[in-house]
Amino acid sequence: MKILEITNVDFSLNHFLLPLMRALRDEGHEVVGVCADGPLVAPPRQAGFRVETLPFARSFSPIAQARAFWALVRLIRREKPDMVHAHMPISGILARVAAKLCGVPRIAYTCHGFLFNQPGSALRRGLALVLEFLCGRMTDVYLTVSQEEAEDARRLHIARNPIAIGNGRDSSRFRPDPAARARIRQELGTAEETPVIVVVSRLVRHKGYPELLDAMHSVPEAELWVVGERLTSDHGAALDACFAEAQAALGPRLKCLGYRADTPAVLAAADIFTLPSHFEGLPMSIIEAMMTGLPVVSTDISGPREQVISGETGLLVPPATVAPLAAALRQLVQDVPLRTRMGQAGRQRALALFEEKQIIQKTVQLLTSG
Repeated sequence: MKILEITNVDFSLNHFLLPLMRALRDEGHEVVGVCADGPLVAPPRQAGFRVETLPFARSFSPIAQARAFWALVRLIRREKPDMVHAHMPISGILARVAAKLCGVPRIAYTCHGFLFNQPGSALRRGLALVLEFLCGRMTDVYLTVSQEEAEDARRLHIARNPIAIGNGRDSSRFRPDPAARARIRQELGTAEETPVIVVVSRLVRHKGYPELLDAMHSVPEAELWVVGERLTSDHGAALDACFAEAQAALGPRLKCLGYRADTPAVLAAADIFTLPSHFEGLPMSIIEAMMTGLPVVSTDISGPREQVISGETGLLVPPATVAPLAAALRQLVQDVPLRTRMGQAGRQRALALFEEKQIIQKTVQLLTSG
């Protein structure tokens, strides 16, 4: 079977879809990746996959979306796939409509979050809901990464049979690693006894960076390591001023590491993971942190509350608030036995629920059966 795996940006293709593409190829299928152009198309290509780049835009610009849609139509007509498997809200809508127009025999979609559950105008959220409803009628296999999204799809009659497939990571890569801990701390000039809080995400407002940087004023014993960068396709206000102000106040306690290919080692060198997002799907970064044995401080929103058992594997706080976030981080910084217990419990939970191999196997079965 020839399968087009379609997502919005190269970051998503490389970090989220590549393991699935490998598994489908191992099953004997021809797999072609499709996304916007960018530097991270290189790893899938080096892994032997053909990656077609299209002018996807992460915006509601009608002109930009029309351009992407017709590029998709041309690509699908040329490739004549047996299946189109779409991801992410906007690219997922475009790909499914294009696949239907081109008569693709099997159309699949994995929902990584609904736009109508994100902040925005009533018009934008209403339009997103209508489009999701209409596209659900043309989707043969409808998957979600979280249970809450599957429940939304069922309750709102978006899909006939939504299946919460989850997300997964490879526990052989994400694990406690004393040697990596020592190496990374030496590289960054951080003493072994210094508590380190780490966040791994794109540098965008809805990941909760303003609240996190403010909260760090109340956690004077700890360092904050920020792993990630702003993608060229990210929209919304840049956070440069926010980080500059925090750097001036926190000094060497704030270390902005940018994009790192060695995220497993950086996580292994930290003590606490945080992701104070305003909305999420089912964050891969939380799974990675749990597998590494880190307690997680996140927000009580869809996605993280399916991953983190508050009081057992970490702490959940209200989104877009500073004081509760600061208190949770301070509690774990000051209580080493507590964060050790939570980290160990989190790793066991991640191994039971989020092992990449099991998630991928189930996904392949759902995509290719029937």
